[in-house]
Amino acid sequence: MSTKEPYFPQAVFVGNETDPNNIPRVLITPHRYIQGKGVLDHLGRYVSVLPRKHPMILISTGGNKRFGERIRQSFKQAQAQPITEIFQGECSAEEVDRIIGVIKKEENLIDAVITVGGGKCLDTGKCVAFRLGVPVITCPTIASTDAPCSAVSVMYSQDGVQIAVESFPNSPAIVVVDTRIISESPVRHLIAGMGDAMATTYEARTCFDNIQARSIVGARPTITALAIAELSAKTLFEYGEEAVTAVKRKSVNEAVERVVEANTLLSGVGFESGGLAVAHAVATGLTVIPKLHNDYLHGELVAIGLIAQLLLEDQKAEARRVCEFMTKVGLPVHMGQLSLDENDDAEGIKEAMAVAAGTPLAASEPFEVKGETLLAAFLEAHQLGLEVTQAIGDGAYRELHHR
Repeated sequence: MSTKEPYFPQAVFVGNETDPNNIPRVLITPHRYIQGKGVLDHLGRYVSVLPRKHPMILISTGGNKRFGERIRQSFKQAQAQPITEIFQGECSAEEVDRIIGVIKKEENLIDAVITVGGGKCLDTGKCVAFRLGVPVITCPTIASTDAPCSAVSVMYSQDGVQIAVESFPNSPAIVVVDTRIISESPVRHLIAGMGDAMATTYEARTCFDNIQARSIVGARPTITALAIAELSAKTLFEYGEEAVTAVKRKSVNEAVERVVEANTLLSGVGFESGGLAVAHAVATGLTVIPKLHNDYLHGELVAIGLIAQLLLEDQKAEARRVCEFMTKVGLPVHMGQLSLDENDDAEGIKEAMAVAAGTPLAASEPFEVKGETLLAAFLEAHQLGLEVTQAIGDGAYRELHHR
């Protein structure tokens, strides 16, 4: 197994400080962010600012067929000589070791890692770059996650079970988001990203208001991080439905540009520097139920987790507002939409909420979160979701999941 001394940001930014009134405020961001139609065609030119001449491109088989040649052509124009390695599908220690083994056989020393694809591909590229001590450039092909901008990777077993989160001392050097590619991807990914990004606002606000809460790096949130996080939900409320309509037509308009930025940059900076709370704790807990882990996207689980968080915090009006928005765009808001039955799956749901209450994320709330109180909030969220979908209809969700 490839080895490098693990990096713990809490030790760097906070040290042994325990006084909540004396914890520093820290902002973490990518070095460069580039978004627009067709920007992937100019990747070689963007990377020249580093400058790097022998990068490795980590990309899936499908991605390589769709735009691998375009990327290599851009590097040819920039007089760089990349190698291409096909991502095998799982962000695991075994996959990281395999890729590093490939790199060690190369004649030229790899001086950057360019990772093109979904969240797991991007996270794998970050791990490889950290172990090599080179910069990473992330190029997401879907907008379902805020992973492209963060200095963390979620690690899985070879069977796809989440086992750890790894942190890195450097954020991605460049993030390149081609909105033409995003618009050609299944709209479900964009919508799932909206669930994740919507939660960023409310979780960051909870962390900012609670002096005991900490960001991902163990610090206190800055007002900049809070402002960025709050703009995430504002953007989605204003442009979310229009963006979904456009992506269903495989087109890009101003609404798509804004929502992609909210899902990727605003949410990425907002969650990493602003902090996470119960919405993500619930999403983590729900992954212990196999059918949810296998069949649903991260942002879809966060969506119902956010409704539960707002109800737990007694923000009933805001919970309804969020639930109505989610229903209109097609996010799951009740258990039936997650293939769960309140009676048949009662034990699994109870276990999931106990796991969620035990996560460090639940400690971001200004009160103690117990499994039974979180279970009650989750069941209340389920009832609210049923009420809202009965009033509005669940056509948007059924269109996505029952074709």
